[in-house]
Amino acid sequence: MKALVYTGPSQMTYRNEEVPTPREDEVLVEIRAVGICGSDLHAYLGHDERRPAPLILGHEGAGIVHGGEWDQKAVVINPLVSCGECEYCLNGFANQCQSRQIISMPPREGAFAEFVAIPKRNLVPVPEGMSLSTASLAEPIATGWHAVTKGAELSKRPLVENKALVYGGGAVGLAAALSLAAQGCKQIYLAETNALRRETVEKANVATVFDPLTDQVVGENTMDLVVDCVGNRHTRMGASAAVKPGGVIIHVGLQDSFEGLDVRKFTLQEVTFAGSYTYTMQDFKATLEAMHNGALGALDWIQERPLSDGANAFDDLLNGRIAAAKVVLLPEG
Repeated sequence: MKALVYTGPSQMTYRNEEVPTPREDEVLVEIRAVGICGSDLHAYLGHDERRPAPLILGHEGAGIVHGGEWDQKAVVINPLVSCGECEYCLNGFANQCQSRQIISMPPREGAFAEFVAIPKRNLVPVPEGMSLSTASLAEPIATGWHAVTKGAELSKRPLVENKALVYGGGAVGLAAALSLAAQGCKQIYLAETNALRRETVEKANVATVFDPLTDQVVGENTMDLVVDCVGNRHTRMGASAAVKPGGVIIHVGLQDSFEGLDVRKFTLQEVTFAGSYTYTMQDFKATLEAMHNGALGALDWIQERPLSDGANAFDDLLNGRIAAAKVVLLPEG
């Protein structure tokens, strides 16, 4: 099969690889669409020790099942593989499983390829009439949906009464804004430094979009809920300043690990800070249903490219030349 392989820092090679052999509880999925995630960009730059080269990246996949009772069925992949037996899995929090694996991270190769092997329990049928490119958005949108759901649970007031700020206009940030709106929030602000991305988010018409480097749209101590989908020192500083006393910060992005949190303020003003990682299967299915029934808008903020052009797509993303919130790669097989 053809695959886009991470071969070293800032190096992607489109080459032949062996078709994966499914294990006992797994099926083979022919990938028809797979999104590029911020974590893929992070790994591509050599900044993720969990993803050593050579490795097939990509975990936002949708495709067609080959073999078994679901043969030829269109599915979207939940890439998070958990043990299914620990206390977290049994209580519906597989994303907290201590034995969890994810495709695109050893020992599991990713979906920037024509085929991927995955447990059948990780597959969700694609709703009738939904394209596979759109279906591949379920994974990043579910990440935003889970973060918003977590924020709503921790907030002292219903989302409809909350003023919310999202950092980041990529797929997860836009998904968080769309999820906030779908779950009832009426006052949503979104900070994004890339002008092309701001234009894309503005078209979704769910948030007041601004450049945090130049526009003082959000004041200090004004936000009930902040969802940081970037996760660097600057966005953590912004979140710390913007959150109200008694407010909530949900930290999603993983750009770096250090600095930016005002823990003195968190203590004196009883601010709640919580991490949010991926999603539960309940979040994943709820997201796909919300996508299908139109609750999250047109979902037309993607750019499609052939998998063979993946290396150029990475370069364009890193240099801010793409307006779309999500680039979806299409294997040509």
